[in-house]
Amino acid sequence: MTTPELPTQYAPADVETHSYQRWVAEGYFTADVGSDREPYTIVLPPPNVTGVLHIGHALDHSIQDALTRRARMRGLETLWLPGMDHAGIATQNVVERELAKEGLSRHDLGREAFVERVWRWKEESGGRILGQMVKLGDGVDWSRERFTMDEGLSRAVQTIFKRLFDDGLIYRAERIINWCPRCLTALSDIEVDHSEDEGELVSIRYGEGEASIVVATTRAETMLGDTAVAVHPSDERYAHLVGTTVEVPLTGRRIPVVADEHVDPEFGTGAVKVTPAHDINDFEIGRRHGLPSLVILDERGVITAHGPFEGLDRFEARPAVVAALRAEGRIVAERRPYLHSVGHCSRCKTVVEPRLSLQWFVNVQPLAKAAGDAVRDGRTRIHPPELAKRYFDWVDDMHDWCISRQLWWGHRIPVWYGPDGETVCVGPDEEPPPGYVQDPDVLDTWFSSGLWPFSTLGWPDRTADLARFYPTTVLVTGYDILFFWVARMMMFGLYAMDGVPPFQTVALHGIVRDQYGKKMSKSTGNAVDPLDWISRYGADATRFTLLRGASPGSDVAISEDWAAGSRNFCNKIWNATRFALMNGASVAAPLPAPAELTVADRWILSRLTAVTGAIDAGYDDFEFAKISDQLYHFAWDEVCDWYVELAKIQIASGGDVAERTRLVLGHVFDALLRLLHPLVPFVTEELWRALTGGDSVMKAAWPSPSEAYADRPAEEEIAALQELITEVRRFRADQGLKPGQRVAARLSLTGTALPAHEPAIRTLLRLDEPSEGFTATARLALGAGEIELDTAGTIDVAAERKRLEKDLAGARKEAAQAAGKLGNEQFMAKAPDEVVAKVRARALQADADIARLEGQLAALPAA
Repeated sequence: MTTPELPTQYAPADVETHSYQRWVAEGYFTADVGSDREPYTIVLPPPNVTGVLHIGHALDHSIQDALTRRARMRGLETLWLPGMDHAGIATQNVVERELAKEGLSRHDLGREAFVERVWRWKEESGGRILGQMVKLGDGVDWSRERFTMDEGLSRAVQTIFKRLFDDGLIYRAERIINWCPRCLTALSDIEVDHSEDEGELVSIRYGEGEASIVVATTRAETMLGDTAVAVHPSDERYAHLVGTTVEVPLTGRRIPVVADEHVDPEFGTGAVKVTPAHDINDFEIGRRHGLPSLVILDERGVITAHGPFEGLDRFEARPAVVAALRAEGRIVAERRPYLHSVGHCSRCKTVVEPRLSLQWFVNVQPLAKAAGDAVRDGRTRIHPPELAKRYFDWVDDMHDWCISRQLWWGHRIPVWYGPDGETVCVGPDEEPPPGYVQDPDVLDTWFSSGLWPFSTLGWPDRTADLARFYPTTVLVTGYDILFFWVARMMMFGLYAMDGVPPFQTVALHGIVRDQYGKKMSKSTGNAVDPLDWISRYGADATRFTLLRGASPGSDVAISEDWAAGSRNFCNKIWNATRFALMNGASVAAPLPAPAELTVADRWILSRLTAVTGAIDAGYDDFEFAKISDQLYHFAWDEVCDWYVELAKIQIASGGDVAERTRLVLGHVFDALLRLLHPLVPFVTEELWRALTGGDSVMKAAWPSPSEAYADRPAEEEIAALQELITEVRRFRADQGLKPGQRVAARLSLTGTALPAHEPAIRTLLRLDEPSEGFTATARLALGAGEIELDTAGTIDVAAERKRLEKDLAGARKEAAQAAGKLGNEQFMAKAPDEVVAKVRARALQADADIARLEGQLAALPAA
């Protein structure tokens, strides 16, 4: 193909769209189920159909894209499977809000018409995030895109429900669940957001005289449903009351005082009111003691059948109950404001109500045990390993999972009821008996997304995709949903796939925070819209900013300054590659043997070998911060700032050296662009195609470390050269010399490894050969060598004298400290030999520095 010309400046918008369209059109992201290559599979954690690309998605997707792009370059048959979650409550709320604008509710439409309306909304407005993923550069296999409500996944949901039901692992029972009085449905734990809210803690006296007992509560209205007071069995203060009864104020009911180990005798008064129908802990106490459960709130949080409080909303009833108790003299203490943790519906922000309700549950004990065993025996690795404890804490103490939701949008529970109370669970290829009515509830969204790693590949059918790409290679997700989604996928995967876990590795990252360590949120005003950054800085810069902060299991700090810095990095790579191309950099021939190369060429190839090995090690441990940082400094500091400058000199010299340098330059940029591609795919694609004439860097092989070019002596020699040049540049800067200002100099490099580099030293430092009558006004002793400069009329003598005197004072102080230690008998007797050796070396170096600096001061002209 024709090598494209590179514009003088990199414009991301001009590159990103056409590059992505070409990748998709050429099928680069499409996995071949029929190939014999080793598979590499990632299933994208499905974003909600209502969602948009937020900064957490951008981090998650950037990591997955980097992993899959590298896997393709390594020759693996790579599948990154995309899709969306139907997001039951969120989607239903969106459509209900649209209906409200028309003056309608879902009940006005009826169930069937409402569900049709949701499907229409999904087709017209849902899934915006998929288009936004394109802008980020997600290399997903669009041909395999799935949706949790599509026909195949719905069949998988019905199949596994039927199997679990038949195995006795799904049951229906009355239990305490999270209930949203606004959405009118049960909620999963992950759908509840907890915050520290201001409330009131009131202490209430039950009973009279010595038979009275005081309890404290933040929900005074629930006392109307109390069926006991509980104390700890060993609490002697209340031993005489256990087994007796006390009267519940305002109700006239008498309830028992029971002893229960759950009660903390050190908290509050050591006595707690027990409301089994409206508190999860109270429900368990009630089960242990056979207590009745009195439901006092309806599904909308309104008080039912309790005299003067009937018909009041729970938040209206609370002060009314307190006022009535106060009037009867039952309030012992009041504390306000009282901060306490309150659960809110994550969708509508309504305060969640613990509520006794008839719901469907999964008996998770055997499933959770299998999920724990799979990690313990190494079938699945959690990375970083220290987060495995959190996983075990969850699966080893998991409570049965409420899976039913009182919604219309979702997978309908496949249970049917007969006219005489019969119950039948219907599989995907079965029909219910005539006259039976289906359960009105739908399944928790997490139920279907728990099947994602295998339902998306065709399960329950034994498809070619399932056989080829399951188990998946790695799951990349935030540690914040380790307990909810990851555990559920592990349980279902092991159950459905004959003990084979869904992932070989679970790689966990943290949440994105701002530069000050604060969690990003709209409410605090520090949230970043990744689409805004992509528009202003480019997708590559956005991705690189996130990846440079991504360490396993740790939160990621970002700022706009860092995004601008990442854009500058992309520009630096662009400009350096343009220079290489303009100077004939080539990959048309193999690299010359090391013996045919200059020290500078051998050095950069040795560094490339070391960096390539380090990058591979970083990928093994998902250390994206280290990977990004190593590539950043190798590209900017070593390739651009040093090798490119040395290459210019070698190319200018002409002949065989110039031709070999062009080959090294080409091969170095070729490898660098391939190493960078998974992180910054767009700029590297454009540059690599221009450099090599190839179709796509995605089709290029991943670089391998070449030990034949590992060259420690070359690295040490160039390190000495860098040290000399850096020191002289510092001197020039201190003297106020302009970068381009030329100065006559005499170089004495005998006894060093640098005589052959004198042309490069003079070129890089703007040093002329000394003319007749040369007079040195400054001397720089550098290692075993020396540079004498004639800076007459070009330097500030007073400033240079001041600098040298400051350095001399520091050297003398160092010498005195070292001498003091070496003259201290106790130190010499107790210090290890290696410590004494270091102090002696410091003393020798300090003496050498003193002699050098005194000589430089003596050589300065009179002020």
